[in-house]
Amino acid sequence: MTVTVLVPDDDGVAILSENPLVNAVRYEWGAELPPEASKAEVLVPDMDSAGDAIWRDLPNLRLVQLLTASADDWVGRVPDGVLLSTCRGAHGGSTAEWAVGVLLAMYRNLDGYASAQRERRWEPLPSDTLQGQHVLIVGAGDLGRQLRRRLEPFDVRCTMVGMSAREGVHGVEELPELLPHHDVVVMMVPLTSRTRGMVDAEFLSLMRDGAVLVNAAQGPVVVTDSLVAELAGGRLRAALDVTDPEPLPAGHPLWSAPGFVLTPHVAGAVRGVRRRAYVVAAAEIARYAGGELPGNLVRGEY
Repeated sequence: MTVTVLVPDDDGVAILSENPLVNAVRYEWGAELPPEASKAEVLVPDMDSAGDAIWRDLPNLRLVQLLTASADDWVGRVPDGVLLSTCRGAHGGSTAEWAVGVLLAMYRNLDGYASAQRERRWEPLPSDTLQGQHVLIVGAGDLGRQLRRRLEPFDVRCTMVGMSAREGVHGVEELPELLPHHDVVVMMVPLTSRTRGMVDAEFLSLMRDGAVLVNAAQGPVVVTDSLVAELAGGRLRAALDVTDPEPLPAGHPLWSAPGFVLTPHVAGAVRGVRRRAYVVAAAEIARYAGGELPGNLVRGEY
């Protein structure tokens, strides 16, 4: 017996249809659903979609399989009794690559050289090195592990922090003792009630002078006004791929903050990202179709 899966694009239909246990049916988000929706057990939302209206037209829905690693827009919206699975593992590599990229740019003063090139100035500039830096990675899931794997070949010393302590991973309650001893702090946590506002004035004050904050998580993990104050004083530097608010308003003081690198939520947005997402989604749906629970289920507090 096959499992009917609603899929938002032709690429997804092609990939999921490789499994003989899956009947992949194309649908358009916001349009009238196809007749097969009445027996669909699995819904794959588009990456940029979130909403509630579709549930009433899916009486047999049992699983929502996301194409994103984050479930922030979906937790609390999925009906009771419906499983929610993320695409964890599809985007960690590119996000970790972004973090390495911005750190190299900051330590090697590449922005200064880009400015000199535009002005046709041959001017050696002072720079630091990523080699030998001590990086605190807050978030010990796929993103954090991918970043550690990429940083260690640079002779970077990495310390991992998770929401709870385990072998090789410190617990978040240890952050006050860890923050003063690291050169870089990278945020790679999901947005939950525990992580919202985690990087506040006290958190930032514990970071050592000259340290770099990198946020590859979600904007509200960082208290923006507190970060602006630290950047304005020149004590800390930062690189953000996400902000609060987002998009960042044109007149916001972050735009002109010193020691600051900003990208518009693109750390995981690289060519081929959708296919990589579907490879993970297909594996999750295959588990469900085979009578198993998906491996990336969102459980309890996300």
